[in-house]
Amino acid sequence: MKKIVILMIAFGICLSDPGPDEKKDKACQVADSVGSCNICSLTSVTQKVGELGEKVVNMAEKITFLETRLQNTEKELLELRSLTGGSPQVAFSAALRDSGSGNIGPFTTATPLQYKKVFSNTGNSYNPSTGVFTAMVSGMYFFRFSMFNNLASTPNSLVSLTKNSEWLTSVWDTNGSDSNDMGSNAVVIPLKVGDNVFVQLHPNRLVYDDTMNYNTFSGFLLFTM
Repeated sequence: MKKIVILMIAFGICLSDPGPDEKKDKACQVADSVGSCNICSLTSVTQKVGELGEKVVNMAEKITFLETRLQNTEKELLELRSLTGGSPQVAFSAALRDSGSGNIGPFTTATPLQYKKVFSNTGNSYNPSTGVFTAMVSGMYFFRFSMFNNLASTPNSLVSLTKNSEWLTSVWDTNGSDSNDMGSNAVVIPLKVGDNVFVQLHPNRLVYDDTMNYNTFSGFLLFTM
């Protein structure tokens, strides 16, 4: 028995119960360990929740942006359908003068005629401030224009229907023994979006118009392509 006790003492083994202080220290060590683990876990969870919150906010912003774009697109589509009835409708017709009478020209350079009296402009592709029709829809179009000159020493009227910078077809007249002359021409041409069509008065030429509207420029979309 003495030998067993000596060995236990030698190896630092104590058979007596720990005292109150020792129990308290061990309990605090365990509590500190558990508390540290809980704090670490709580911090990790908080970080993850924060990251998820940021992702949710970003997704919400993207969804709001996409919803706004979708609403705008739907609005534009409804407006287009209300204007066109589901298919593009483009047509216009205009005369040179909205008031008064007299010659227009001559000019030293080729000049687009501004047909200011607008009879119709479905699709708003014709600009009376410039006299230029701009295609908003690719397709096959019909255009017609007329020219008139009045008594003058040398009218020499010459106008050309022009696509961008290309002369397509023309009407020309030089005053002779008659008092007035008038002519017209027309074309059917394909246009792409952005193409411009206008009637151009050639240099040193003139045309005459009054409230009778002898000079007109008209066009419309036949079908899309």
